[in-house]
Amino acid sequence: MALYDFHTHTMLGDGVLSPIELIRRAIVAGYGALGISEHCGLGMMERLLSEVRADCELAHKHWGFLALPGVELTHVPAGAVAELAAEARRLGAAFVVVHGESPIEPVEPGTNLAAACCPEVDILAHPGLLDEETAAAAAANGVFLEITAKFGHNAGNGRVVEMARRAGARLLLGSDAHEPGHLLSHDYALTVLLGAGLSPEEASQVIEANAREMLDRCLRRIGW
Repeated sequence: MALYDFHTHTMLGDGVLSPIELIRRAIVAGYGALGISEHCGLGMMERLLSEVRADCELAHKHWGFLALPGVELTHVPAGAVAELAAEARRLGAAFVVVHGESPIEPVEPGTNLAAACCPEVDILAHPGLLDEETAAAAAANGVFLEITAKFGHNAGNGRVVEMARRAGARLLLGSDAHEPGHLLSHDYALTVLLGAGLSPEEASQVIEANAREMLDRCLRRIGW
């Protein structure tokens, strides 16, 4: 079963590989699709999307691989999340991730809720100690809640699963890859999900149906 991963980074941000090399390594690792979501606020957004999109289109043309340009709105003011998500979509982002209130970074309180309340946000990444109100807003607005494989950020995974179950919110797995060794294998993806407290059936739902739904959403936006 091919993996779809919508949370990765390259040397354009704080990763180590160029976009095209990350794409190539994802192909070799058995990925079915890859989303590249560089950290940004407003100032860097247009340039980053343009540069990532160029390599995504190159990979699609020559390898037939689905690599998708997105953004991760990172440490932006909570009150600006909706505005910046709309701008990312206007600039052609296939998807919008918001850097949630991870337990290991000083993200502004209220960022989780702002992202969950915004229909133009696709994924609330590593939201840490998620509350019921935010999970319910994510469910209502079609925002996926991320189960993250990234060390440190993953301290909140169990809480995210619990709140998502209560609210009926959908979950998505993300590697938050910054280097080649962070890319997921199918076995490790299952380990992360089962370790977060999901049943084998729920884990399969996340890896297969939820990821496919997210991919279809992206493809509709970019017309592929």
